Amino acid sequence: MGLLRDLPLAMYELPRMAIVARFRLRGPYYAWRWQTAFGRGVPPRGELIRGMIEFGAWANRVRRGR
Repeated sequence: MGLLRDLPLAMYELPRMAIVARFRLRGPYYAWRWQTAFGRGVPPRGELIRGMIEFGAWANRVRRGR
């Protein structure tokens, strides 16, 4: 899907996930997600934002069963 089409889904799902996780975003699950997505290094800012949008949109689709 396109980045602009994924943006509204991600803007809904990412804050929702943070609330559900009680803002504990440095726990083992999110550390594992970070490592599997980007490896050991920190990606460039554009790649990081694009990856977060894609992850948020994917999580929204998975949660809704689409």
